[in-house]
Amino acid sequence: MQATDILKHSEENMKKAVGNTQKELQGIRTGRANPGLLDRVVVDYYGAPTSLKQLANISTPDGRCLVIQPYDKNSLKDIETAINKSDIGMTPNNDGSVIRIVVPTLTEERRKELVKVIKKVSEDGKVVIRNARRDGLESMKKLEKDKAISEDELKKQQDHLQKLTDKYTKEIDDVCANKEKDVMSV
Repeated sequence: MQATDILKHSEENMKKAVGNTQKELQGIRTGRANPGLLDRVVVDYYGAPTSLKQLANISTPDGRCLVIQPYDKNSLKDIETAINKSDIGMTPNNDGSVIRIVVPTLTEERRKELVKVIKKVSEDGKVVIRNARRDGLESMKKLEKDKAISEDELKKQQDHLQKLTDKYTKEIDDVCANKEKDVMSV
């Protein structure tokens, strides 16, 4: 393995960390209806755990309501049960053909709790990035110890790795700052 391969591998892991952080943040509600709120809902469909997105069309007719229209009407009860069991904190209303979920407005206290959750998700993402940097540094030091690269090359690659770390850490900070702004705006 060469230093450039190590850098590529580390950068891939850092990109994945940013992507996972963005995905996690989608599940945090901002007071507006967003189909992403239901991404983590898994329905027991004929004995198989199935993502809600695979079983139904999810739409937002307005900013306060989610409408779930199952492809198979027989799965309405299963979908309703799965939503009730999930931790989204909203109650579904089943009218026999579609399920409606009214997204309640967030209280100031709940907004502050969500900001804490966002900060935790942000920190978790940064930890993954720092771990990718650490692993990359260890691999590069091993290359230098095995005389595969020079000490000067090691320093150069370490600087490059640190720049990647800074870049992706800033991306996570930006994504989380935007989400905090969304949560705190009334």
